[in-house]
Amino acid sequence: MYQEFNQIEHRPYPLPTSPWLMTQMWDQLLFMHWPIPVEELKKHIPPALELDTFDGTGWIGIVPFAMNNIRMHGFPQVPYVQSFLELNVRTYVKINGKPGVYFFTLDANHKLAVAGARKLFSLPYVNADMEMTDINGRIDFKSERTHRGYLSASFDVAYRPTSPVFTATKGSIEDWLTARYCLWTTKGQRVYRGDIHHTPWDLQQAEAEIKINKIAPFLPDTYFDSEPLLLYSPSIRAFVWKLDRVR
Repeated sequence: MYQEFNQIEHRPYPLPTSPWLMTQMWDQLLFMHWPIPVEELKKHIPPALELDTFDGTGWIGIVPFAMNNIRMHGFPQVPYVQSFLELNVRTYVKINGKPGVYFFTLDANHKLAVAGARKLFSLPYVNADMEMTDINGRIDFKSERTHRGYLSASFDVAYRPTSPVFTATKGSIEDWLTARYCLWTTKGQRVYRGDIHHTPWDLQQAEAEIKINKIAPFLPDTYFDSEPLLLYSPSIRAFVWKLDRVR
């Protein structure tokens, strides 16, 4: 049994009773968040989902990281798909008061992983050319979307942590943005939830140099003119469950 399942008191709702489907490591992750007017975000999420807000404001997140040590429950590491880079664009929604993440896109640099995730989780994974380098603690992350049928999108950022590790205080904006233990998605008129479990985030304050930010072309560029709220996490192991239809 993984030690992560000995620590569940931080969760806002119980673990699923069914077995988890997949485990993953999320490494060198940067949360980048900008406030977005509620009415703007509502235009871009399915009507079956309720936008979640913090003090009446919606937020969009751009999150680059490396995904490693991918393993299906009961099997060894997945051959050829155990590591890749990912860049997701997300906001926050809820159903029946249960908060979670809604993904606009999830760019990744592994075609087999993209195809598998689209089929298994019905998430908008898309192919991209990506590069991630770590030079003396400064991480350079570049992405250029290549997926046919999607708007072109590119991103280039350099970032590094700037503070000791801390755990977000319950009720803080840092906790609200990161402590999300399910994702919500739709297929036509049907709504699905994918549960997630991990220990509380090890977070650090961060700084970033954004060279190109064209990864969310459905929003006007002016929304990204302000300085983002930045949080870094060195590594966390996550457990993912299969999608469950919400009736």
